[in-house]
Amino acid sequence: MNTLMTPYNYPLGLVLLVDDDDTTNYLNERLLREMQIAREYKVLKNGKEAIEYMRKAYQAEVDPDFPRPDVIFLDIKMPVMDGFSFLEEYQRNDLDASNPVVILMLTSSASFYDLERLKQYNKVKKHYAKALTKHDVREIMNEFFSNKAKA
Repeated sequence: MNTLMTPYNYPLGLVLLVDDDDTTNYLNERLLREMQIAREYKVLKNGKEAIEYMRKAYQAEVDPDFPRPDVIFLDIKMPVMDGFSFLEEYQRNDLDASNPVVILMLTSSASFYDLERLKQYNKVKKHYAKALTKHDVREIMNEFFSNKAKA
């Protein structure tokens, strides 16, 4: 990944970070900014906030205050609405039917049960341990955004 891209040449438009842990959000956003992955980053604290955001982003009329994300990094365990509840609501409403979003799960304790349960959600592409590393980000860009990634 070339970290010397111009400000107008970011591979992605928007990255959503959905996690109740401020430290994880800070570390992930700092890494993604350092690697110049997207023009914009939005941090949401739970699945309910993320569902509300996605409903506004995918409503019939385009709202510049709610751009559609390219990727969602979603924590599994959060208060109010956890990652699994978000996924159930997201799939039930088919929120990204016209423009699919890459959803990647983040977890600090990947239990066998959680990992097995993730297989029920075809929208989830992969899971990663918190916090993201440069290796993780390069892998994500190559695997899911190779048409947008810079060498």
